[in-house]
Amino acid sequence: MFYHVKDLQFNARVSKPDPAFATLLLEQFGGANGELAAALRYFGQAFAARAPFPDKYDLLMDIATEEFSHLEIVGATIQMLLQGINGDLKKAADESEIMTLLDGKHKKEEFIHTAMVAPQTLVSSGGGPAYTNSQGVPWSAAYINGDCNGDLTVDLRSDIAAESRAKITYEYLLQFTDDPYVKETLNFLMTREVAHFQMFEAALDSIQPNFPPGVLQTDPRYSNLYFNMSSGADARNTWNSGESSQLGETWQYIEDPVRYVLETNGLLDVKPVGTQRTVEGVDQLDKSNSLQRSEEINMAVPIGAQAWSEHSKQITATDGETKTPGSSRTKK
Repeated sequence: MFYHVKDLQFNARVSKPDPAFATLLLEQFGGANGELAAALRYFGQAFAARAPFPDKYDLLMDIATEEFSHLEIVGATIQMLLQGINGDLKKAADESEIMTLLDGKHKKEEFIHTAMVAPQTLVSSGGGPAYTNSQGVPWSAAYINGDCNGDLTVDLRSDIAAESRAKITYEYLLQFTDDPYVKETLNFLMTREVAHFQMFEAALDSIQPNFPPGVLQTDPRYSNLYFNMSSGADARNTWNSGESSQLGETWQYIEDPVRYVLETNGLLDVKPVGTQRTVEGVDQLDKSNSLQRSEEINMAVPIGAQAWSEHSKQITATDGETKTPGSSRTKK
């Protein structure tokens, strides 16, 4: 259940109209890394997390709801930056004041050029924000469908990356406005991306083990091979020498990949080197992990008649507060 509070989460302001920047800001309204994409990404991920990870369900729904609040902030800012356009366009019987005030064809064309990078601003949405990016491309679920994998360790990694992309987009946007009020709003939104990054990172760390993502282990014959696939100045660093970051295996630097592939019968004859893991051990882990994960899910979601809300239970967070999964609310 969503409950809308008419005050914005952050008191967005503008000092003057700026149709050109309003067009750029559409990137965070209906773009691939915008607030609508974020809200629906986390909203969709929450469904699969609800039973096996009720605490993470609460996290995802809280952040998804905050992202809807951020969408409202961006939309309100765009609307304020377009002030005057909507009213003038309603004067359909006469030439709008915006155009009559712009003496001469050149000034009119210059205004249209700056305001019409996304032309629907004037001829479709009538001066209101549209669900497009800054180039007028309509928002698409294709932006986020790949982020809802149904495995929380995978989804949370997507979320960390998404918050990083959104943060850098706001960082770029800040360079294209001199309005101190707009900068204030963008700084708030940019900061919340960093906060969410840390929340998702902490949630991922609380699921152990979480590497590799999913259930199945990796093949120890190939998990620590680094193929030198380019000619020229070769770089050696922690990603191809020493121990690997997660599995603690010693990187095997393959200087001549072609020769290596030929000598190992297309990698079929490779033996594990620089690792404690074995193919047999991995097979046993795959079976035990599969049974464990399957039992966890089945216990959380037993087969039979179900009602979504009857599973709502109080969850004690680390700060001692209690939360009820299954209820979402718009936080302002």
